Amino acid sequence: MIQKIDLIAGARPNFMKIAPIIDAVKGTSMEFRLVHTGQHYDKNMSGSFFDQLGIPEPHVNLGGGGGTQAEQTARIMVGYEALLLKERTDLCLVVGDVTSTLACSIAAKKLNIPVAHVEAGIRSGDRSMPEEINRMVTDSISDYFFTTTEWAGDQLRRTGVAEEQIFFVGNTMIDTLLKHRPKFIQPACWKACGLEQGNYMVMTLHRPANVDGEAQFKALLDKIIDESGDLNIVFPVHPRTRKTLEQLGVASDRLHLLDPLSYLEFNYLVERARVVVTDSGGITEETTVMGVPCITLRDNTERPETVELGTNELIGTDPEAIAPAMRRLFSGAWKKGSIPPLWDGKTAHRIVAHISQL
Repeated sequence: MIQKIDLIAGARPNFMKIAPIIDAVKGTSMEFRLVHTGQHYDKNMSGSFFDQLGIPEPHVNLGGGGGTQAEQTARIMVGYEALLLKERTDLCLVVGDVTSTLACSIAAKKLNIPVAHVEAGIRSGDRSMPEEINRMVTDSISDYFFTTTEWAGDQLRRTGVAEEQIFFVGNTMIDTLLKHRPKFIQPACWKACGLEQGNYMVMTLHRPANVDGEAQFKALLDKIIDESGDLNIVFPVHPRTRKTLEQLGVASDRLHLLDPLSYLEFNYLVERARVVVTDSGGITEETTVMGVPCITLRDNTERPETVELGTNELIGTDPEAIAPAMRRLFSGAWKKGSIPPLWDGKTAHRIVAHISQL
C-alpha cells in the first residue's frame, strides 16, 4: 500500500500539472513530500506559479538550476538520491517531460522505488528534442503510466507496457485551467498596448529550430507581421529567445514584446485572443479547451489530439506556410474543434484514486 508519495516539480510546465494532484492527495490518508528540483529558479519562471496556483511551500528544494542539461540532470539526481537515502518514499510521481522528470525517475529507480509517470506515452517522433528523450527514458523505467489520451496508451502498448500498468485518466493541466479560469488576471499590457478582445494575437516561440538561427527567426517574424492584418502581436519573450531577438532589428508598431507573464495573466490573454501562434505543446492543449484558434510552427507534435480533435493546426517551420493559415483564420474557415475525452477537470482525483489502490 502506498502511504507516502514524492511529488516532483521543477520547471514551469510542471507546476500546472502537479497543483491539482497536491489538492487531490490532501483529501486522502496518504502523505506527500513536494520536491522542487530548482530547474526553473527565477521568480517569473517559478515563484509566481506557486503563489497563484496555491501550491504549498516545497518540503525540499534541490537547487538544480543553471548550466547545461547534463549538468542540471546530474545535480538533480545527486540531490534527489541524497534525499531518498535520508528518507525513502513509497512512490516517486513525476509529471511531463522536462529534465527534472528524467533525473528523479532515474534516481528513484536505482534505489528500487516505484515511479509513476503522469503524461506518459506522448511522443513527437523527433529525437532532436530533449523532451522526447526525457519521455522515452522515463517511460522505459516507470512502473505506472497515467495517460492524457487513448493515443498515448496505444503508444505504450506498442512498446510492451502491460495493460494493467496503464491508466487513462485525462489531463491535469486542464484541471488547473478549469479551476483557475474564473480568476484570470488582466495584465498591465492590456491597456498599455491598447488590446481588446479579438484584436490581437498571442505569440510564443522558443524552440531552437525557430529562434536559434537569426535568418529563420527573422523570416518567421517578418511573415507573421506581414500576414496578421491589423492585429496587435503580443509576444511574451522566453529568456533564451530575447538574446536572439535583440540582434534582429524586427520592428512594428503592432509588435509588443513582454517579459514572461504569470499563469493567470498569460491565460487571460490567450482566452481573449483572435489566434495564438506558438511552438509550445502545452499551450495547444489550453487553446483547445478554450476554443481559441492555434497555429503551431512545428513539423511534429506530441499532442495529436489538439490537431485531430482540437483547435490547433500544425503548419511546420516554413515561413511561407503562415500566409495560407492566416487566410483561413480571417475568412472564418478555422475549425471549431472539440474537447478530448476526460479533459474535464477531474483527472487528478482519478490519478489519486488509482494510486490508493496500488
